[in-house]
Amino acid sequence: MRAGSNVKLCTKVLIRNQHTYQGSGVSYMPPKPENGATHSSLSPAQQAYLERVIRVDQAGELGADLIYAGQYLALSHNKKVKPIIKHMWEQEIHHRSTFNKLQSEHRVRPSILTPLWKAGAFGLGFATGFMNKEAAMACTEAVETVIGKHYNSQLRVLSNNFADLKDSNDKFSNSKEIEHLKGTIKVFRDQELEHLNTAIQNDSKNARPYWLLTETIKTVCKSAVFVAERI
Repeated sequence: MRAGSNVKLCTKVLIRNQHTYQGSGVSYMPPKPENGATHSSLSPAQQAYLERVIRVDQAGELGADLIYAGQYLALSHNKKVKPIIKHMWEQEIHHRSTFNKLQSEHRVRPSILTPLWKAGAFGLGFATGFMNKEAAMACTEAVETVIGKHYNSQLRVLSNNFADLKDSNDKFSNSKEIEHLKGTIKVFRDQELEHLNTAIQNDSKNARPYWLLTETIKTVCKSAVFVAERI
């Protein structure tokens, strides 16, 4: 694929990423589904937690989608790495699409900082890919390390029926929606960890400066998770 074709592909991706939430995302409110997926048995704390899960995971998968888009563009000349990135990118597109649907079904507003996540994620992916293959893989290793732990933390809370939350409803009984969400997170967590292993197998630890690069990206990701859950 020529460079021009890759630019067109990534331009289409950016357009696709823009059409879902235009502007700042502040005024967006998905329509309530006809058979509204509600959780009347949830306490306010539990409902708030579920909304945070969907909001932050949608923002995270949006970011992952665009990181790989940036890497794919920057490394389009590398015939060995390009199909590897494309495979991981396609999985992230599916992850994002799934959380977009959940966000709409449960009427969860997107993160107010969605435009920032878009610009930052694509920039991070392109910058590390532009450096070299090893830097791109170190970026993937750092991001997927944080996301894997993040998903595990969510699964612990959901699997314990919210027992770890303050003001939790002791009488809560699991629902099909919660079981489906747990199953979705488990599958996506496993795929993120596959991406982590793929990055290591493709020389992520040979990036220079490895420690500074990965620890900086981890810190940025942790901060983004914290903010996206709340804003």
